[in-house]
Formats: sequence, C-alpha cells, structure tokens
Amino acid sequence: MRIMDAKVQFFWIEDGSVDSAEIIIFIPMLLDLLFPNRCLHCNRIIQGDQLVCELCFVQIHFTHWNFLDDNELKHKCTLLFPVQHAFALVHFEEEGLSRKIIHALKYSGREKAGLVIADWTADHVDFGTKKPDLLVTVPLHPKKLRKRGYNQLHLFTEKLSEQWQIPFDHELIHRNYNRKAQALQDKSHRKQTENLFSLTKPVQHRHILIIDDVFTTGNTMSAVAWEILKSGNNTVSVLVMALD
Repeated sequence: MRIMDAKVQFFWIEDGSVDSAEIIIFIPMLLDLLFPNRCLHCNRIIQGDQLVCELCFVQIHFTHWNFLDDNELKHKCTLLFPVQHAFALVHFEEEGLSRKIIHALKYSGREKAGLVIADWTADHVDFGTKKPDLLVTVPLHPKKLRKRGYNQLHLFTEKLSEQWQIPFDHELIHRNYNRKAQALQDKSHRKQTENLFSLTKPVQHRHILIIDDVFTTGNTMSAVAWEILKSGNNTVSVLVMALD
C-alpha cells in the first residue's frame, strides 16, 4: 500500500485553544486506504504504481525479441508495407495475463498503466545505431477519445520519448473516420482502410517509429505506414505493446 504524507497545520490563540485547523489530506492517500491497488492477476495488494505482483510478473509472456532482428511481427508487417524494424513487447493470448494488462489500460480507466508498460518496453528495446527520428502514435477517432477520456498510447509514448530522448508527435496522423475495433469486424470489412488516415503536415526524410497497442490483422498499422511512406522518402518501423 502506498502511503503519502499528510500536512497538518494548527493555529492557536492566546488562551491555548485552537482557533482554526487546516488539515490537508491528499486524495491519493485516502484512495489507497479505501481502495488499495491490487494485482491484476491474483488480487494481492501491491504498490500503487504497479500492475502485477512479483509472483505474477513472471507469468507475462514477453517476446524477448531484439528490435533489430527478424521476428514474427516484422514478417507480418513486410507482407503489408516496407518496414525497417518491428517489435512487440508481449504476446496477446486469449486467456493470458498480457490481455488483462492491455484491457486494463484501454477499458478500465487505468491510463497510467501506460507508464508501467513503457518501463517494461524500454528494458527490452535496444536500437543500437538504428535509433528512430520520431515517435508517432496511432490516433483514436474523436468520438472514441471523448468516450474513453484519453488515448491509451499517449503516456506510454511520452515516457518512452523521455527515456530514449526521441521526440514524439501525437498530431501527425489524423483519423478521418471511425471503424469498429479489428477484433469486432468481419473479414469483409477488415480491409477497408483506404483514406482512413491522413497526415496533418508534410514530413520527409525521417525514420518514424509507429506506435500502437495491439497488432491484430495489421490493416490499421498498414494504413498509417503508407501515409507516412508516400509522403516523401520516409522509412518506418513499428512498435506495439502486444502481438495478437
């Protein structure tokens, strides 16, 4: 359980009685006392900035890939668009802990889970001399953004930007219209990505790392990649939290 300081200040009058008292109790402390943070897997009480306990952490199915090597995700991307490098942090199994973590980030209001996942990602990624020039996130449609209240990629990307010293741009890619999530679409609609995205400004001669949460069919990632690639002598790499 996380414990934060509480500031208590009293003002006294001459006869020794309390004239007034200012007691400031930080809301996070109160919330931690009433609703302690629990492991997403086993429900044990854990520190407020964690997602899973140490015992359950070892059950996360990390890919342990090298960013610069060929891997399953790069092979999938190559079938859809030219890609320099590709990396997925975890496998997105049907009943696995990885799915619980991503769903907590996306659907349970746990935006700050992106900070934890970013730390895990930074521990697993080494660019060597192939460091990208810019980090770009796949945007949500404004309607979905209003409903959720945040883009689950933003804190994740900003934390990575800070650790890697690579600038980010959340506004470069604009989503022109909304579609159902990949997993909810039938096959006949999954390929309808034409004009799904557009660039908000010119970008040329850059190596851009496109960031998304889950790679399923690759159609969304492909639509973003081609907008960047056709803009002017750019190259792209891909980083996702999970490979489905």
